[in-house]
Amino acid sequence: MTIQDLKSQNLILFEVISGSKSFGLNTPTSDTDIKGVYYLPKEKFYGLEYIPQVANATNDEVYYEIGRFVELLLKNNPNILELLATPEDCILYKHPLMEQLQLKDFLSKLCKDSFAGYAITQIKKARGLKKKIVNPMAKEKKSLLDFCYVLQGYDTVALSLFLAEKQWSQEQCGLINLPNSKGMFALFYDATSRLGYKGIIQKENSNEVSLSSIPKGEKHIGYLSVNQDGYSKYCKEYTEYWEWMEKRNEERYNTNQQHGKNYDSKNMMHTIRLLQTAEQILSMGTLNIRVSNREELLAIKAGGMEYDALLEIADGRIASVEKHYITSSLPERPDEESIIKNLISIRELLYQ
Repeated sequence: MTIQDLKSQNLILFEVISGSKSFGLNTPTSDTDIKGVYYLPKEKFYGLEYIPQVANATNDEVYYEIGRFVELLLKNNPNILELLATPEDCILYKHPLMEQLQLKDFLSKLCKDSFAGYAITQIKKARGLKKKIVNPMAKEKKSLLDFCYVLQGYDTVALSLFLAEKQWSQEQCGLINLPNSKGMFALFYDATSRLGYKGIIQKENSNEVSLSSIPKGEKHIGYLSVNQDGYSKYCKEYTEYWEWMEKRNEERYNTNQQHGKNYDSKNMMHTIRLLQTAEQILSMGTLNIRVSNREELLAIKAGGMEYDALLEIADGRIASVEKHYITSSLPERPDEESIIKNLISIRELLYQ
């Protein structure tokens, strides 16, 4: 199904303007995000074509089937609770049956993990992104050879330098394992290429060194140390970095470059907002998504604060959330049995 199908068949139960405009954080360049709730035609719901979510290609318009919507509300999912808490001036349409889903019936102590937990995840993500921005990676990928070192006395020298000094090639090297010595190998060299050594690696993208059959009596030329763990870590970071480069939002990236603070400022703004929201829910038992500190949050988005100062603010908010969690009068979790009965009642009215 498409969003147009939902509209043409009058299946929409709830439709709102979400995101920055509902939070009161919109600027002249802000997009308009639309979210909503729908129900499926009877034959699809009772048949084998249950469709929990419908979105457009850019995901700035997303609609949830009412059962999926309730399921996420029961988990205190931040995006879904905020959707239900949309201010009146951002509600485009609301079916009378949606009045049976009251925000107060869903707010619970689960929000500590759903809101604050998500915010903590975003802080970790921001740290990782800062590392990517500050430490760009070369497009040319290193090979395992770059993580190999030859022992020389009480020191080591990079394999590439060792081979270059001797004008040797890695393809004419041979290795054998050293017992009880992880990552250590005896190194041999055959300048004639007659002994059939396999080289240190056989392919540029090899993840392990090659071992050779060494004729008895051949004298080793040294010992090779292979930092396999370091290479594995590098490969993981390389893949993550270039996937991020391909998928990054250029507008946000350019904004981050312009303010020069080396962190995703929009991400950090929403992280602080989420922590504020968790505080509000736990301390007051309510959820008002329209922020009262618009200018402060927009200043964060514009890169007006240092990264370490933001982390201090976040740490303080997290401590406050933990404190309010202990004293909150909210239930541990929503009354699932009662809410499911309510959902069944709504469905019966929709499909009668």
